[in-house]
Amino acid sequence: MKPFNRTLTSVFVLGIILDQITKLWAEARFTFTDGTPNGEIIEVIGSLFRFQLAYNTGAAFSMKPQALVPWLHPTLFFAIVSIIAIIALWKFFKSLPVKDWASRLGVVMILSGAIGNFTDRIRIGKVVDFIDWDFPDFQIGSWGLSRWPVFNLADSWVLIGVSLIFLSQWLVKSAEKPNAN
Repeated sequence: MKPFNRTLTSVFVLGIILDQITKLWAEARFTFTDGTPNGEIIEVIGSLFRFQLAYNTGAAFSMKPQALVPWLHPTLFFAIVSIIAIIALWKFFKSLPVKDWASRLGVVMILSGAIGNFTDRIRIGKVVDFIDWDFPDFQIGSWGLSRWPVFNLADSWVLIGVSLIFLSQWLVKSAEKPNAN
């Protein structure tokens, strides 16, 4: 069996296409004709779930790891990091058993999300985010979150992909445990 079949290829391509189409929609819907954000918010489920445009020049949760190398342009920094991550993910994918469909699908989704956000960085130098989700009263110990950071479909693909990889490992370990009968 080929390591990258039609189903995984379809998921990969569809993930990138859906991500880019929704980002183009968000930019067209939430900017003035000169390209500046118009500040509009569309409430889908009140303030719990809404759409609004936000640009992210950093990494996940707007962290700025590119500040570690201030002499390197942020787009170049993220290009290098993205290429390294894509190569590492591809090598990991090729090492997975063909039967580990959940991990393989997870890696494909992470790759799709990484390339979707990388495309934004190449196209406009920042990532287009537009999905705004609230977690009312979300508190862990002394740490709380009033609103989840605005995100996009590529970010969702990465989160789902990582979850599938962890879930797959948990399922494999559960299947290997002897029955306690």
